[in-house]
Amino acid sequence: MISTGQPTITLSPAAGKDPGVLVVGLAETSEGELLIGLPDDLGKTFTKALGSDVAALARQLGGSAKPGRTVLVTGPGGWRIVVVGVGPIDVTPEQVRRAAGAAVRLVGGLPAAGPQTVTISLETAEPQVIKGAAEGALLGAYSYRKGSGAGIGHIILVSQNRKPEARQALELATTTASSVDLAREWVNLPGNVLFPESFADAVRPLARNPRLGLEVWDEKALERDGFGGLLAVGGGSDRKPRLVKLSYAPRGAKFHLALVGKGITFDAGGLNLKGADGMYTMKTDMAGAAAVLAATAAIAEIGLRIRVTAWAAMAENLPSGSAYRPSDVLTMYGGKTVENGNSDAEGRLVMADALVKCAEEKPDLVIDVATLTGACVVALGERVAGLMARDDETADLVLDAAEAAGEQFWQLPIPEDARPKLDSKVADLKSTGDKHGGALTAAAFLSEFVPEETPWAHLDIAGPSFNSGSAYDYTPAGGTGVGVRTLIALAHALAN
Repeated sequence: MISTGQPTITLSPAAGKDPGVLVVGLAETSEGELLIGLPDDLGKTFTKALGSDVAALARQLGGSAKPGRTVLVTGPGGWRIVVVGVGPIDVTPEQVRRAAGAAVRLVGGLPAAGPQTVTISLETAEPQVIKGAAEGALLGAYSYRKGSGAGIGHIILVSQNRKPEARQALELATTTASSVDLAREWVNLPGNVLFPESFADAVRPLARNPRLGLEVWDEKALERDGFGGLLAVGGGSDRKPRLVKLSYAPRGAKFHLALVGKGITFDAGGLNLKGADGMYTMKTDMAGAAAVLAATAAIAEIGLRIRVTAWAAMAENLPSGSAYRPSDVLTMYGGKTVENGNSDAEGRLVMADALVKCAEEKPDLVIDVATLTGACVVALGERVAGLMARDDETADLVLDAAEAAGEQFWQLPIPEDARPKLDSKVADLKSTGDKHGGALTAAAFLSEFVPEETPWAHLDIAGPSFNSGSAYDYTPAGGTGVGVRTLIALAHALAN
């Protein structure tokens, strides 16, 4: 995995004499709030020196058991304790993930001479809770550009579990968080740095892992093979499109999972030009490609016994004399013709090419991931991603994986009336429908490029792929890496 400056992390049965900043939890119980994870001797030291226990001091500073609420309590001997709300006492992995992330973010922003050590003591014992705490801490430590704080250098996770399962959970969390951070890093890069050719080049270091294979189609290869969607969308830019295939095929794998990601490195809307406000964050329109590539690299590093092939359709959508036009008829890879309804509905065109190409290998399941529609953001907001599938069994597989990973997806339908909206008088179908149910119509369009007998799900991550506001829990400002954890959890569930 490419390094993203991730802190080191280790397990310890107890907080040491020099824990750096110690993180403990405040939980809700039927009898009130309860402090968890604070060593008894340290608690007595604080009470004796300050005349009040740590929980009371935290409450005086505004702390509570509300999830994510954090306060810093300082005491004798230079001790610094972060008290973080964890919610109900019967914690879930996601509760601990959020709490650890919020606490580490606070510590990372504190002034210090150098990268800090943070010890997380939240009474983690079960492997999934250990994994959640470690992921939250590592994800909370990420920053694309360092702020005023010194950041985090080392994380110590306190756990009494000394079995191999604890170490395995920590290793899985480390690989998962690293892959999420890689996706975040790509999403955060500006369009003048990350464009189709440079994005494809950025994937090449992943293939240093001998388990991974890499193939890249440049504009000449795309033209030779007839990738009409990618060529049309990328035709308005001097930076030509790419199709990237990253493959992992371990010996003995019986299931083939295909992942297809939208990789529009900048989307100005083409001739259907976006407004200035809508264009500003369009460097992030490649978050789907980032997710499938980073997840595949992680799955290979973990060594899951499942074949995974990631396809990233990369293009830059700009207006120029060579840009494709509304009403153009495009011949997609595989021969199907599409009447272009709107050049700002470009993602589905590049995805269509990649979906047809990936289906030639007859995968057992196809998942596509894309920042596809503003309509999905209108429907579900900025923190929930949309899920559309041909059948509920496939949808349930993805929803179960998302729940295990701690990511929020909501199933939307592909109604019967969506496909007729795409009828065209001059082509096999049109790329856009009417103004209603845009996310559903987009899914109906994509479904036309996946064989009916192939299980398929479409993940629209337009809302949660980029956080334009302030950081919260383990989610930073900027690229979030959404989808990566769900895809890894899905591969775990499907591996034999």
